[in-house]
Amino acid sequence: MFGRRLSERERKRPTLKARFIAFLINCFMIVAAVVAVYVLIVFLQMPSLDSILKETRLPAVTFLDNNGREIRSSNRIMGTPVSTKTLPPYVWQSIVSIEDKRFFEHGAMDPRGMTRALLSNMIHGRIAAGGSSITQQTAKNVFLSRDKKVSRKIQEMILSYWLENRFNKNQILDLYMNRVSLVGGLRGIDSAARVLFQKSAMELNIAESAQIAAMLKAPTTYSPLKNPEKNITRARVILKEMVRQEYITLDQARTAAKMMHPAQPVSDTNIHRYWTDFVIDEVGSRLGDFNSDIRVYTTLDIPLQEQAAAVVSRSVDGHQGAAVVMSHDGAIRAMVGGADYQSSQFNRCLSVRQPGSSFKPIVYLVALEKGMRPDGYVNDSPFVIGDYNPKNYNEKYYGDISLSTAFSKSVNSVPLKLTEKYGIDEVLSMAGRLGVGSKLRREYSTVLGASEMSLMDLTTMYSVIWNNGKSVRPYSITKITTPDGRIIYERNPSDAIRLLNSNTVMYMNELLSDVVKPSGTGHRAAAPGVLGGKTGTSNDNRDAWFIGSTNDLTIGVWVGNDDFSSMGKKVTGGTIPAEIFKQIVISK
Repeated sequence: MFGRRLSERERKRPTLKARFIAFLINCFMIVAAVVAVYVLIVFLQMPSLDSILKETRLPAVTFLDNNGREIRSSNRIMGTPVSTKTLPPYVWQSIVSIEDKRFFEHGAMDPRGMTRALLSNMIHGRIAAGGSSITQQTAKNVFLSRDKKVSRKIQEMILSYWLENRFNKNQILDLYMNRVSLVGGLRGIDSAARVLFQKSAMELNIAESAQIAAMLKAPTTYSPLKNPEKNITRARVILKEMVRQEYITLDQARTAAKMMHPAQPVSDTNIHRYWTDFVIDEVGSRLGDFNSDIRVYTTLDIPLQEQAAAVVSRSVDGHQGAAVVMSHDGAIRAMVGGADYQSSQFNRCLSVRQPGSSFKPIVYLVALEKGMRPDGYVNDSPFVIGDYNPKNYNEKYYGDISLSTAFSKSVNSVPLKLTEKYGIDEVLSMAGRLGVGSKLRREYSTVLGASEMSLMDLTTMYSVIWNNGKSVRPYSITKITTPDGRIIYERNPSDAIRLLNSNTVMYMNELLSDVVKPSGTGHRAAAPGVLGGKTGTSNDNRDAWFIGSTNDLTIGVWVGNDDFSSMGKKVTGGTIPAEIFKQIVISK
């Protein structure tokens, strides 16, 4: 009547509830095992935790001008390393106050901050706040990856805990300040300080520190360069937080708020790029391969470079142009390799073109050294040797004229007749003595500038004359150091060798000065302080040159077309090049 009694086996069978709980436990264990295996795989795919802290990049090269001012840097993606120990405290305090106010209290992650951010995002229905700690953000910056993958998030979490166990809080903050990306692919707050405020992070004031900290939320949106109003608004919020957290006083915050201003863009470093490209090749010839950051002290005069670049760019009138400015001893003070570096990186100061009449001083130097004088007479009449019978410009001949008149009017027959008198070998020997004869052709057309030369070669050749006839070797680097100041290379100038006697130099200067007089071909180059110069125009007006001098500088200018096409008869060495020369002189 009481029903069938349960067997022993039946009494031990789990209930439905117990079986369900066991099923959930098994599922949980399987999921946990899968997650554990996945995390292990992700961990094993991570690079060495020590290696990820090291930079893998080309050595940075910082170029400085003749006064030690920075021109630009190449391969430099990070600023000067900074530290909480050496920075003004308010610099790092502005970051902590807005990014992670409990940074020194929590571990790798901030549960309170994450919860607060989650609630805020739920209320707003969008991502309105972030909950990442500075340690987590440091992990992201170390990886330098924007991939929104689960595997990367796990790696960041692993790295965050590793950072907290490997370093103290100040060291993690140092890593963050040196790795965070704020401006144009550069990393570190020092880079941001230099780009935005033209100073190092060590020199920032409270206002500028808050403006940089404001960018951490979204670098472009809150940039003091691109969106100054948004930047200043958020920076003022940071000042309030700094007061609330007792990092600064209310009076300091009020003073800083009044000092905030939009950032000024740095000058266009493209105007220096022809120069720094040239210098880096010179660095390679002195150091060979190098694997650490270096500072290269150069001979460049930044204001002169900027003025020369501006003059060339606005004067070439659709053609191309180049200019070299050199001290009489060979120190290169400015180099403009083209009208616009962004359009063409080809350096026309180094390319070879026909120098035209700007080569003629070589022949006159031979004549002066052989005993002729500027007031000595020569005959200007048609010249014929074999099939070679070049004409004077405009096919005009003057008969018996002085050497100085022949030079100032740049007649063609006289240097040819002088070469016939003294021999082509004497001309080539003089060119070699002045450092420009190695690739000249042994033919009469060379006398009129048919053998190609570079603007650098010509400017160097003329510098010998204005260096009192002493040898000139162009140079661009005075020393190279490590970032901490250790000298790797330092120029050791040798004594100049006399190449021309004093009388020859004196008479040549007289001839060159006649060119810029009202009757000379280079009269448009005349300006206070100009000692003299020489024009040059190649066949069919393909190249136009002017090389001239002031008391301390030799300036060479070239104008032409890259495709060697004619510029037309209106463009000669006495027009655009002479005018560019004059503008460089009067603007320096």
